[in-house]
Amino acid sequence: MRLVLAVALLCLMLTGARAQSASPSPASSPAPSASETLATGPTTTYTLPPDKLEKAKALYHLHGWLAVIGTVWSLVVLLGILYLGVMARYRDWGERFSRYSFLQAWLVVPLLLLTLTVLDLPLNAFEHHISLKYGLSVQGWGSWFGDAGKGFLVAAVFGALLLWLMIFIIRKSPRRWWFYFWLIAQPILVLAFIAEPLIIDPLFFRFEPLDRNHPQLVDAIERVTQRGGLTIPRDRMFLMKASEKTNELNAYVTGFGPSKRVVVWDTTIQKTSTPETLFVFGHEMGHYVLNHVIYGLVLTSAGMFIALYLIYLVSAWMLRRFGARWQIPGLGDWASLPMIFLILGIFSFFTSPIGNSISRTIEHDADIYGLEVTHGINPDPQEAAAHAFQVLGELSLDYPYPNKLVTFWYGSHPTIGDRVRFAHAYDPWSKGQQPKYVK
Repeated sequence: MRLVLAVALLCLMLTGARAQSASPSPASSPAPSASETLATGPTTTYTLPPDKLEKAKALYHLHGWLAVIGTVWSLVVLLGILYLGVMARYRDWGERFSRYSFLQAWLVVPLLLLTLTVLDLPLNAFEHHISLKYGLSVQGWGSWFGDAGKGFLVAAVFGALLLWLMIFIIRKSPRRWWFYFWLIAQPILVLAFIAEPLIIDPLFFRFEPLDRNHPQLVDAIERVTQRGGLTIPRDRMFLMKASEKTNELNAYVTGFGPSKRVVVWDTTIQKTSTPETLFVFGHEMGHYVLNHVIYGLVLTSAGMFIALYLIYLVSAWMLRRFGARWQIPGLGDWASLPMIFLILGIFSFFTSPIGNSISRTIEHDADIYGLEVTHGINPDPQEAAAHAFQVLGELSLDYPYPNKLVTFWYGSHPTIGDRVRFAHAYDPWSKGQQPKYVK
């Protein structure tokens, strides 16, 4: 929740499925031959050495407490803004600033987002301190504050435009606003999917064509795409300079239509072998081939529809019960924004298990696709996948024994242990069975 609540109202950004994955190897390695072997023996179980296990356990509990504290703090902040009349004061300033609601939005919305950002700053800074302490991040504080500032500016610009549109429609149609706003938001949602990798992502990381410095790796990747019967243009493959800010591994598919692309972090290439990198790419190619981005767009649209209707229903009760106390004369008033965020935050919390369950299913399907599409290319695709997950877990200090309820509620990916076990268990070819996706 926290600042994201400001823009989450429209669910405009679908974060690509980010996975994380260590021993340096040449980034431009050729396609693996049958004699190429992995650096370690069979990886049948995800384990950590005692020193890393102790750190992983401590980090796991820290993240758990931070998740709880962050959720409670977000609700407390929003309630505080409502009960102290902070937003009502911002509304009054906006109305004195201009009689036009569009111009009011450029004062009122940034003030609200700035308030949320400042109140969230200590907790966010502590989370970054923990990432630095445990070696997950290498990002200096100057760069971190710079990213926080850019994030605020992006949220302020998009938030002012979108929240003005919502307030405008509420005032024009108090009973059907939720449907009209949802309808109008659909093309905006698609444009946001297209624009995110082109406009937003480059604000925070440097990207370059993967082919520029790793042409041999791209050659190997093309063998994988041919195996899957898919053509992904070389200019749709990008390298992200993640090592400037993190030690963790990642790759993801993002964008929509003309901006759709596969992104591989440079840390993934640096710290995994060629077969492991190809599996990671195969996993991301699975998201591409199996239309997970489109599914995400559809699910986001459906979630937005439900959330807006819920806001319409619940806000009527809240205004009757607390409107006078919070100085909110109606839902079309600027002072109602924290109340809307509050409803959305509670909705988001209780629907997290549904979204994360869908996400885990999608990630599992992409794992299957990655194993299948690298079969016959990687000399031992099961071990390549399993060891990639092992490296991922070690670098991320992923705790091997997570609580099942926590995984159910917060886990967007299957656990590392489950992924390692599945990688070795999935072998339809030796059993005379048909692969699920890549025949």
